[in-house]
Parts: sequence; C-alpha cells; structure tokens
Amino acid sequence: MENKQIKNEAITPREVDFAQWYTDICKKAELMDYSSVKGFIIYRPYGYAIWEEIQHYLDKKFKETGHQNVYMPSVIPTSLFQREKDHISGFAPECLICTKGGQEDLDDPLIIRPTSEVLFCEHYAKVISSYRDLPMLYNQWCSVVRWEKTTRPFLRGAEFLWQEGHTMHESEEEARTETLRMLDIYDNLGKEILAIPFTKGRKTDKEKFAGALETYSIEALMPDGKALQSGTTHYFGDGFAGAFGIKYQGRDGKLYSPHQTSWGVSTRLIGAIIMVHGDDNGLVLPPFVAPIQVVVVPVAQNKPGVIPAAREIAKKIQDAGIRVKLDESDRSAGWKFSEYEMKGIPLRVEIGPRDIEKGVVTIAKRHDGTKEVVNNDDVVERIKLLFESIHKEMYDKALRYLLDHVTEVHNMDELNAALEKGGYAKMMWCGDQACEDKIKELTNATARCLPFNQTPFDDVCPVCGKKASKVVLFAKAY
Repeated sequence: MENKQIKNEAITPREVDFAQWYTDICKKAELMDYSSVKGFIIYRPYGYAIWEEIQHYLDKKFKETGHQNVYMPSVIPTSLFQREKDHISGFAPECLICTKGGQEDLDDPLIIRPTSEVLFCEHYAKVISSYRDLPMLYNQWCSVVRWEKTTRPFLRGAEFLWQEGHTMHESEEEARTETLRMLDIYDNLGKEILAIPFTKGRKTDKEKFAGALETYSIEALMPDGKALQSGTTHYFGDGFAGAFGIKYQGRDGKLYSPHQTSWGVSTRLIGAIIMVHGDDNGLVLPPFVAPIQVVVVPVAQNKPGVIPAAREIAKKIQDAGIRVKLDESDRSAGWKFSEYEMKGIPLRVEIGPRDIEKGVVTIAKRHDGTKEVVNNDDVVERIKLLFESIHKEMYDKALRYLLDHVTEVHNMDELNAALEKGGYAKMMWCGDQACEDKIKELTNATARCLPFNQTPFDDVCPVCGKKASKVVLFAKAY
C-alpha cells in the first residue's frame, strides 16, 4: 500500500524550524517536561523507558565483560576535587557548589558531582594494594550536574542521567585495550538497537577530557548537518593514580601506579534518536529500543467480538516476549493512530469486524507509513521479521545520510562550503592547535575526531599550508 503520511499540525515542520520541531516532539510525545529550575528536566515515563532500554542493553554488555555496578556519593569535597589540577581547571566553570549544610556554613564546600573520577580514585587508594586486586572494573549509573548556560532537553542539561565506567589496570596495554573495547560497545549500541551509525575516532588534545592522556568518541550526524558527541572513552595513564597516591605491589614485589580509564554515555542518546529518525509526525523509534514495540488498536471496538479478538492478539504477541500495548480506551481509532504515530511506536496492529471474519490483522509500519495484511496465525513471526527489516532500513537510511555528508576539503573555500552544506569536512591537518582554533573562530566548527582510518589524501594543511599528516573531521556541533 502507498505511504500516505499526513503532517501532524501539532508539530512544527523540520524544514521550517528544526529546533522548534525538536522541542515539539520532546513535549508532544511526552518524553519530558520542564521543572522550575532551568536545565533540570522531568523525565516522563515514556522518555525514561527509552533510557531503560539503553540501560538494559549496556548493563548486560558491561557485565559480560566483567564490570560491576557500584554507587558513589553525589557530592565531592572541594579539597578532594582539587587534587588533579587539569581536572579541576576543566570542570570548575560548570560546578554547582553547596556552601551551607542546614544552618551552618561548610568549611569545605561540597561540589555536586559533574563526574566522579576523584571519588573513584579516593576509593581505589583504599582498596587497591596488590596486582591481585586488578583489574578493578567498576561502572556507575547515576546523574551528574554541570551548570550549563545554554540548555536543551536531553542534548545539554544542567543535570543529566548517564553511566560512567571507571577502571584500574596493571599495565598500559591492558588499560588502552579497555578504552577501545568500551568504545566498540558504544558503537555496537548504535548498530544493534539505536539504528544510528556512529563515527569513531580520537579527540584532538584541545577537545579531550580534562585530565586524560587520550579521549575517544562516537559521533552521530544529525539531519541539520550538526554533529552530536554521543559517548566518550578516556585513557588516563597513571596521572590520577599519582595525584591520589594509588599504588599496588607488583608481581616482582615493587610498588607501581595502576593505569586508569573512564567512559560514559548519557541521556543525550535520546536526543540523537529523536533527531536522526524523527519526522513531521513525531518520534520514529527503532524497534529494539522502543519501550512499546507494538500497539494493538481495536477498530469499531463497540462491535461484538472486537475487544476479545484484540485481547487475544495482544496476548499472543506479549507471550512471544514482545513489548506490546493494547488500547481499549474509548477514544476514536483515528485519535489512537495519530497518538501512537506521535510516540513513534514501530508497529500498529489494527483489528476490526472485517479482519475477524477473514482471520487477519492489518499491520502499519511507523517508519514508512506502509500497511500489510497478515493472517492471525502468522502475526508473531511476521512482527519479528518486520523488526529486523525496519531496523536495517532505518540504519541504512541514516548511514546513507552520513556518507553523503562527509566531504573531503583541500582549501579554506572548500572547508567553508562543506560546513555550510552541513556534515563533516574531512581535511588534512598539521596538528597545530592554532589552526584548530582558527577554524573555530572563522566557522564555529570544531574538530570532532581523528578517525581511525588515517589514510592521507593531501599533504598540506588548508589553514597554514604546512605539512599535514593527520586526517581530521570538522563539523558544527551540539
């Protein structure tokens, strides 16, 4: 059947105002609401449920690779936070600081954690004494606070939910392996449930995490041509360990400092899902991350036999381990169709008197609006096949967009044109931060990453004309 998508008038069209379109979906799809404090949002049940699906996927992967969940305090004494100089200089402008406890001024003000490296290091100094204690592979699910001036739901908040892994290792090689292994887990999150192709690579020194020796990231490209840093992993070497006095007795009886990593993704991924897949009718959720994968809608439900038939179909789907909702409310079928399109539910199963007579149901696909008629006996098998094909189609669509928006540039005019078009400007770079700063000054674009494929395609830096040896991707970003 032909795709007949009808514009939802409650949502600003993407091509008219992309930012307002995004905000409309956040609100209309009931993902979040604003609280009384700027930048602190309320995660409504449907929005939080998407985060739970991401959690379930990652938590399983973390545990399969030997990581354990812990929980650290939500506050950090200022004296402790200042132990690592690069770390404090990087995060100080974003800290929310408590100076009073009850009616008393605090001698050592408490910082609401912007990240937890120092908390983990303080703990590790107490519990690591021997090589037998290593590796120590911890992860924390929590919220952090960063006092951002400009906020936007999910994308940049004063408070956001995330996971942060913190690990200690006997050797540099083992820690570096961990750093890249976790980056691959994040990349597979995009491939397997988010239907988002990520670009992987190393951050420049200017863009790396405060206190890290190396930072790696996954970057997603949005439909407005801007990049979204969607996750990072960091190799710290033994810098934090030295600052916090973390030592272990090695296999030879001598004392050594362990090598450290950290890594994290946040509810920013929800923003990525909205922007990469959404349309003018609302959310479009990939099947494997959707909190509700199938909604069953009875048509002409006042007619005899319709509700029992709908319940039977819903139970059959649920018994197959599929996340399903049956809507028996007294709202019209048309209202329900529009509502569940807005919420991006991947499949809608319609059943009415004529379907019951024929022993069939009608299945509508959210991502392309097409419908098909399926025999009742085949409905579960067909749904599972549709999940696979829908996920692949959504991923492939996003991948085509990404590939079409990576432009090799050889001079500043080409760089400006590529950034104006939107997407990544792929250029050779001399490695000098002055050139990186110059591009930011002229275009407001930043170096997103040095991709792992470092095949040179030119020999000079477009900014300064000096010899270039590094391939780097520049883009405007969220």
